[in-house]
Amino acid sequence: MLRDDNVIAYPTESMFGLGCDPDSKKAVKKLLFLKKRSIKKGFILVASDFKQIKMYINENDLSKKQKNKIFFHWPGPFTFLLPANPKVPYWLTGKFNTVAVRVSAHIEIIKLCNAFGKALISTSANISNMMPCFTSEEVFKCFGKDFPVLNGKIGKEKNPSKIIDIIDGKLIRYV
Repeated sequence: MLRDDNVIAYPTESMFGLGCDPDSKKAVKKLLFLKKRSIKKGFILVASDFKQIKMYINENDLSKKQKNKIFFHWPGPFTFLLPANPKVPYWLTGKFNTVAVRVSAHIEIIKLCNAFGKALISTSANISNMMPCFTSEEVFKCFGKDFPVLNGKIGKEKNPSKIIDIIDGKLIRYV
């Protein structure tokens, strides 16, 4: 499904997420339409390891101290805003010069990213500003009974990942 420019739902650390190939403009357009979301917001990328996100970031703009902070928290439920590689498409960064990335410890995400062979977009499974889906049944109710859902369990986190801007150290999302 992901290789064919489709959007899927899958279990994350705290809820069901929607994801697609971050390099497919066609897939991202579908995702934006499904969520009724502005392209200006950008997206989070989730990966099973750092190698899967390296191409999206400008690693040369990170200090050793910043890298140590990132790797101290990964894998885990921490999303970092990192300097974007200049070649990263606008639909991933939105109006920002950073890209939001997370290396997950959640087994369902790890298996999915490894099977896909790269990072994928991760955003809550819902229409923008609506409650996120916590079960596959809720995903079907929100997006239709034929929506592709990866079976699995959500993790034990009670809230979405924390978002930390590595440049200034500010906590952007903490609930």
